[in-house]
Amino acid sequence: MSESNWNDVENFIDATLIGHDERLDATLLASAAAGLPPIAVSPNQGKFLQILARSVKARRILEVGTLGGYSTIWLAGALPQGGRLVTLEADSHHAHVARENFARAGLDHVIELRFGKAHDTMPAMIAERCASFDFIFIDADKKRIPLYFDWAVAMAHPGSLIVVDNVVRKGALADAASRDEHVIGVRELHQRLARDRRVSATTLQTVGAKGYDGFTVAIVQ
Repeated sequence: MSESNWNDVENFIDATLIGHDERLDATLLASAAAGLPPIAVSPNQGKFLQILARSVKARRILEVGTLGGYSTIWLAGALPQGGRLVTLEADSHHAHVARENFARAGLDHVIELRFGKAHDTMPAMIAERCASFDFIFIDADKKRIPLYFDWAVAMAHPGSLIVVDNVVRKGALADAASRDEHVIGVRELHQRLARDRRVSATTLQTVGAKGYDGFTVAIVQ
């Protein structure tokens, strides 16, 4: 099956099951106009994340890696009245664009953006003894993914769901000889998960508008 087949299927899914949301469309347009890289999740991946968050009845959501806030807005749609989402972003320009997108979407009272590098902000949140999160989405630099995941578990509780994006790396996940630091990071994550009794995890391969990649999904035990 060719990439054009993947895209045809994705277009069909988007047209029949996803549709258009003015807030999300405006977020993509504003992010592109601001020069942000086109690496946000696809629409059907955004809805997939939202459904996962709803499935665990998430009242508190943590996102590691905001970009322009597209996935953030999808996840905010899973929150009940009084719910809260905290998103972490290390790039000041991305953070500025995301905050504008949240305000335009009418969600700035629900979403808290913490600016700073996740390897600083996540330990700080743990030190603050912040309330635990029901759903955590990690979409940040892959070389530090094992650390981010470990900190995510520390901020979760039994039943929390943790999702990590971009872990298959066009199949490079299976390449033990790779010297790519991002591939090394996702391979280390899997090796740690194999012996981590705090969680039960699996990885799903995906194809579509974002190419060939995949998600790791883990539930805290």
